[in-house]
Amino acid sequence: MDPVELFRQVAATVPAYRRFLVEQGVEVADVVTLEDFARLPMTSKESYTRRHPLPDLCRDGRIGDMIAVSSGSTGVPGFWPRSVSDERVIAERFEEVFRDSFGARERRTLAVVCFALGTWVGGLFTVSCCRHLAERGYPITVVAPGSDRREILRVLPELAPHFDQVVLLGYPPFLKNLIDTEDLPWREWDVKLVTAGEVFSEEWRALVSERAGIRDPLRGIASLYGTADAGVLANETPLSVEIRRFLAGRPEVAREVFGESRLPSLLQYDPGVRFFEEHQGTLLFSGDNGIPLVRYHIADEGGLVPYEDLLGFVRRHGFEPGEQGPRRPFVYVFGRAHFTVSYYGANVYPENIAIGLEQPEVSGSVTGKFVMEVTEDADHDRHLTVTVELMPGEKPTEGIAQAVGASILAQLLRLNSEFANYVPVAQQTPFVRLRESGDPEYFPPGAKHRYTR
Repeated sequence: MDPVELFRQVAATVPAYRRFLVEQGVEVADVVTLEDFARLPMTSKESYTRRHPLPDLCRDGRIGDMIAVSSGSTGVPGFWPRSVSDERVIAERFEEVFRDSFGARERRTLAVVCFALGTWVGGLFTVSCCRHLAERGYPITVVAPGSDRREILRVLPELAPHFDQVVLLGYPPFLKNLIDTEDLPWREWDVKLVTAGEVFSEEWRALVSERAGIRDPLRGIASLYGTADAGVLANETPLSVEIRRFLAGRPEVAREVFGESRLPSLLQYDPGVRFFEEHQGTLLFSGDNGIPLVRYHIADEGGLVPYEDLLGFVRRHGFEPGEQGPRRPFVYVFGRAHFTVSYYGANVYPENIAIGLEQPEVSGSVTGKFVMEVTEDADHDRHLTVTVELMPGEKPTEGIAQAVGASILAQLLRLNSEFANYVPVAQQTPFVRLRESGDPEYFPPGAKHRYTR
């Protein structure tokens, strides 16, 4: 993608962006080089999309043929028009996963869309992209029960035996819980997973692969970096997964790449479709969509690594990837900054806690869902508190609570050097509260889960 050319097109055809440039004192004719482009003011929901009527954000003031709604991590929903042409571009990310990881060109594939249906972006967008693959000749059949477990359990046993493989597409905790709690012949169906919306650990990938009978974790589970604002921006490849697995076992080496103790998602993107930039540890992107976006600040923490740089780095640390992935740049994504809690000056990340719950000594008792918060007691002493959901049928016991607390602490000390050095030893062990499956206060069924309070 030529970002300067995109800028000129958007300035010429999008009424809201023209007004935005006037307000910012930008002359379109002055933007000629990539350096000029990099000096353009950033756009964001607050500074741009929420300040203009929806038609004015679209090319020639015309809203696309479909609208998705984002829940909005800050509580304010967003409306995002798109068209079939937008979906065809995004379908290429799905095609790469289905073709290169799942071998879906040659295998009859049942794609089961478990993202929420309706106005929310995940479900219907995914259905559309999978159907584009079928239009391109892939032997793919789509069924869309959404996040309705009863419907999933109704359609899967009937349809799965007629296909060579079953691909479940949904949010990581939902898919894990489905596999953990439903007594279905997952191994017989040659299950694969496509996830989005959350960062998960390599322990999670290994655990879910074992429980679902996924023989090759490099090719059996693929994460997408998707947003309501612009669809899917990047996807995991077998190469990115292999490198991430190498780095997961070497936190200090990973810190040299990512600058933090936690492990982000590591994906590859097509610079011919999306133009990424870094800004103070967060990501900007530009791209043509139902609402064309120029230097859009999505507020996800992360960064970029050129293909040759990352391959050279892991080779210098003694690792030669066996996978030959596309020679495209990498993007890494931690997620939104406000999903952390601060404890004695140390940032505690959901990823740190999640890995503790994925260890074999406790993973059979818990679903993997949790809520972390810093609470105060009567003496106003602060405590790191983690409320954990038990597997269906499990009851809270002191033994489980102690095992969970010890496992979380071990991983915090291993992965989070801030925590190990900032928090007094006497205050490091988290206070664990156990809740039964589906607890209405912390883990209400069907609601979008949040890991912090």
